[in-house]
Amino acid sequence: MHPQIMQPEPGDCPICGMNLIPADSGGEGLAANEIKMTKNAMALADIQTLVVGNTSEKDGNTMSLSGKIVPNEKANAVQASYFEGRIEKLNVNFTGEEVRKGQLLATIYAPTLVAAQQELLTAASMKESQPELYKAVRNKLKLWKLSENQIEQIETSGKVRENFPIYATVSGTVSEKLAVEGDFVKQGQPIVKVSNLGTVWALFDAYENQVSQLKEGQKITLTTNAYPNREFEATIAFIDPSLNTQSRTVSVRATLDNKEGIFKPGMFVTSQVAISEGVDNSQISILASAVLWTGNRSLVYVKTNPNQPIFEMREVDLGAKNGEMIAIVNGLSAGEEVVVNGTFTVDAAAQLQGKKSMMNPEGEIENHDHGAHSEMDVTNHLSKIERLKVPATFQNQLKAVFDNYITIKNALVNDNSKKPIKGAKNLLENLQKVNMKLLKNEPAHTHWMRLVPELQESALLISKSSDIEVQREHFVHLSAHLINAVKTFGINQKVYVEYCPMVNNDVGAFWLSTEEEILNPYYGASMLNCGEVSDEID
Repeated sequence: MHPQIMQPEPGDCPICGMNLIPADSGGEGLAANEIKMTKNAMALADIQTLVVGNTSEKDGNTMSLSGKIVPNEKANAVQASYFEGRIEKLNVNFTGEEVRKGQLLATIYAPTLVAAQQELLTAASMKESQPELYKAVRNKLKLWKLSENQIEQIETSGKVRENFPIYATVSGTVSEKLAVEGDFVKQGQPIVKVSNLGTVWALFDAYENQVSQLKEGQKITLTTNAYPNREFEATIAFIDPSLNTQSRTVSVRATLDNKEGIFKPGMFVTSQVAISEGVDNSQISILASAVLWTGNRSLVYVKTNPNQPIFEMREVDLGAKNGEMIAIVNGLSAGEEVVVNGTFTVDAAAQLQGKKSMMNPEGEIENHDHGAHSEMDVTNHLSKIERLKVPATFQNQLKAVFDNYITIKNALVNDNSKKPIKGAKNLLENLQKVNMKLLKNEPAHTHWMRLVPELQESALLISKSSDIEVQREHFVHLSAHLINAVKTFGINQKVYVEYCPMVNNDVGAFWLSTEEEILNPYYGASMLNCGEVSDEID
């Protein structure tokens, strides 16, 4: 309950009487520039890592390429309307839904087909005397993708149909809905886009000095963080004949069998390619998303323990930036595992734990007697985050985001799971309105650019869940990043940073409040006043 209380021997807390636990029981003993995260926090923040380096002693003389999984464009199809009309019923409910060839996709009210059917019935009555006219009318209906059976049914029944079905011409996964029920569509207008993910592409960027080692038909080995203990075989299917003059790279593509649905578009993958002996392939390149840049320093987080989520902050020297990749001149070695997605979340956790971080290069004074930082250390750290000078207009726009955050906080205090959904959606809308062009200095601009995706992701996850416990889990991360933003940029309003040590499996968590009174959003009525004020932001 009170982590600031530390004693050299076992006993009871003098404030609440609870048993003291060993300060090192959480597996601490970390260096000043290291941080340990929980598996739950890792999953919520979608933290992903990749092994860097173009050579691997384990695999001999090989070259490593980093890339992403994308849909196979050859297997994409757009389902269009064959005739103009109004969509009466759309049978595709959501993106990601599986469809099969021949499945009913939509039913359309088609005035032009009503007239064409009347022509058919008239021509059918004169088919003996005017067979050419009858044939022409039937062919006209066939051009609108009406089957022989449908045409025969119209002739046999002698009745005109108003609504007509549209069937899927391919099987696959709906990647985009391009129309909704009630829309009036024109002939040939797309309704849904379908991607067949039975095969996917792995896209890599190869530098000029690597191109000579690649050729179509060459076998490569792929690995992905989603399945760390598996290797996948693939073949290079295409090498772009043109060099990207901006990134100085060539696009390399491999086609992967994905019948089991293992590979998801957007996944990071790493490939190993055998290279000829004597080739200099020593330059290390990583995804630019792995680097935190403060203007004076460039930082990455390296996973130091392969079996535990322990990360070390490392200062690196950067080389040329090529597209999404950036060269590392000094600071990393081949084979090291680096955070490439969620880097800012790891840094935010380091800031809140008083560790060395992007905004605090020195960190707090380590408590060598106890091997851990107290909550008071974290409070002191928060008070030392540097305030960056930004225009008042930017602060007012950030204030609107903060107001939406307070709506979410108050709803969680009241154990209400409905209002956070609307509050999170409003937060996302106001976040879009924050004009980062107002930030003229590079540190402020870079810092905000790093914060935005983290705020968006946390708010989006809250808006998509009606489970209040799930909302509270994501509120931990939303709070951490918004505290960072408010401390860094200010909102022309005094707010309080408040803390509860029992949240998140006793790891503890912070939140922002406009009132000094403790009203705990993580527990609501069950432990409403659990916590304390750890900082004030003027």
